[in-house]
Amino acid sequence: MADPAPDPVPVPAPVPEPHPGRDVVRLGLVIGALGVVFGDLGTSPIYTLQTVFDPTDPHPVPVSTQNVYGVVSLVFWSVVMVVWVTYVLLAMHADNDGEGGIMALITLVRRAGPRRSKRLVAVLAGLGIFGAALFLGDSMITPAISVLSAVEGMKVVQPSLGGAVVPVTAAIIVVLFLVQRRGTAAVGRVFGPVMVAWFVAIGACGIDGIVDHPAILRALSPTYALSFLFGHFGTAFFALAAVVLAVTGAEALYADMGHFGRRSITRAWMFLVFPACILSYLGQGALILGNPANISSPFFLLTPGWGRVAMIFLATAATVIASQAVITGAYSVASQAAQLGYLPRLRIAYTSESTIGQIYVPWINWLLMVSVLTLVFAFRSSAALAFAFGMAVTGTITITTLLFFYVARSRWGTPRWVLIPGAAVLLTVDLLFFAANLTKLVHGAWLPLLIGIIAFTVMTTWQRGRELVTRERARAEGPLRAFVDQLRSGEVPTVRIPGSAVFLNRGMDTTPLALRANVEHNHVRHERIVILSIETETVPRVPADGRITVDHLGYADDGIVHVAARFGYMETPDVPGALALLDPEQTEGRLELADTSYFLSKIELRRGKDPTMPAWRKRLFIATSYITADAAEYFGLPRDRTVIMGAQIDV
Repeated sequence: MADPAPDPVPVPAPVPEPHPGRDVVRLGLVIGALGVVFGDLGTSPIYTLQTVFDPTDPHPVPVSTQNVYGVVSLVFWSVVMVVWVTYVLLAMHADNDGEGGIMALITLVRRAGPRRSKRLVAVLAGLGIFGAALFLGDSMITPAISVLSAVEGMKVVQPSLGGAVVPVTAAIIVVLFLVQRRGTAAVGRVFGPVMVAWFVAIGACGIDGIVDHPAILRALSPTYALSFLFGHFGTAFFALAAVVLAVTGAEALYADMGHFGRRSITRAWMFLVFPACILSYLGQGALILGNPANISSPFFLLTPGWGRVAMIFLATAATVIASQAVITGAYSVASQAAQLGYLPRLRIAYTSESTIGQIYVPWINWLLMVSVLTLVFAFRSSAALAFAFGMAVTGTITITTLLFFYVARSRWGTPRWVLIPGAAVLLTVDLLFFAANLTKLVHGAWLPLLIGIIAFTVMTTWQRGRELVTRERARAEGPLRAFVDQLRSGEVPTVRIPGSAVFLNRGMDTTPLALRANVEHNHVRHERIVILSIETETVPRVPADGRITVDHLGYADDGIVHVAARFGYMETPDVPGALALLDPEQTEGRLELADTSYFLSKIELRRGKDPTMPAWRKRLFIATSYITADAAEYFGLPRDRTVIMGAQIDV
């Protein structure tokens, strides 16, 4: 465990909002958003209504005219309330310097800490971390349910192909994860056009179904949703567990806001995604009204016979895109969790320089692949996975809504008379969905909760373990200024050798263990010594003129300085690049970077007797530390001039 430090999120720079006159650029951003942001949300029509009316459901919804109207109306108004209101109109305005997502909300909540109860802020931040943990469960379930639902279309074309669904799905998923290391720059350019074709196709099929039974348009009235919900509450309540599938992927609108901008995402949603999805739901509802036997696969049966094979291929491509988006989201969540101190530093690589720009986190990639394949072989159908999927989604949405209203009150000062009614309505909707999914606990909804609890436990254990290590390490390191005074006074005899040395450290209060060992055991010190600390700011990026701060530690002629290099949480720390910004006068002499040596302090963790942390959590913390990325590689240090010196810390 070498020099654990806050870890920025190494994802590509956000795309600025285009100039009003650049129509081509604006259109490109909208199409790009279609390819990345709406894959999950846009493929929900494949399985939502099928799951609602699934006769194998432990709480099936009987097929009747009123129930079809009620379900389709519930789907429509759920999309309006959750996607339109919660995310597009509200949450997407709570950005952290242009970046969105539940991690951005956690940062905004923390910023309100000094003015608010620390305990309340800690509880809300903990809820946010649990929401991020649930998202990791979502990223395991989405590829499994999405690809399964698309491949299941083979059974509609040829029922005898049913036995091939699971093997074909597994093969597609393996290929999907294997190509992650190569990046998606080339594939990304066709993501948008494929999704445009997808939305046009499902919208056209929906219109075809509506033409046959135009009465289904009555379902757009909220009276049908309300009469179904309150008139048949027992049936409607259980149906909500499947209706929520219509809003899966809503978090992506918010999380990917920094890549495409709020305006581009909103336009794509308003003019193509929302109309296409609603038309598909209405068309499927009309199909079921005309023939209740069509509940087995209304999405594919809505497609004309001559186009079903093409639709299966298009659906498979769309679900792969949906899976790609959520996999990338998992990479970002893991990186941001590391930046906030909830996970160890992970090895991260860029896979694209395009605006869709993706990152690749090998450890997360292989974990997801094994998890997704396990789900496919364990559940074997999209219907069986649907209940697990809904729980992950409702948990994340509810937490996002709660954090948003806290931010709206604490940071914006929104009046209570505005917040309380709005929060009451939206949280009631969210909690109804969450409660409905709890009824499916023994039927699969336990899975995302288990994944979330495990991920939450790992993240909070790492955070607590880091606090203990930092405390013990500070004790072993000792005060930095007192150490510098000892060197200057000659109290510690050393030989001053030519050259420059950079010692990475957590701050300027304590002495780097590697520097102390070099002086006390080797009795040498370099002519110029830079003690460098990496500071991660709560903004996505730090401008070059604010990157470096130099402190001479009390003396301007001893060749020892402290340098603080600041990076935004969306940046990858580049130590040599940051040091190149230094002026020779700041470092009390020219720093020859080509000949500079870098020193890291590697910490070996052992279980100690600290009573504040149970033994099982200590073992978990130490086990988690083994996945920490190589510090030299992470900070961009030249390996041939990097020296690692070890020390032991008891946890």
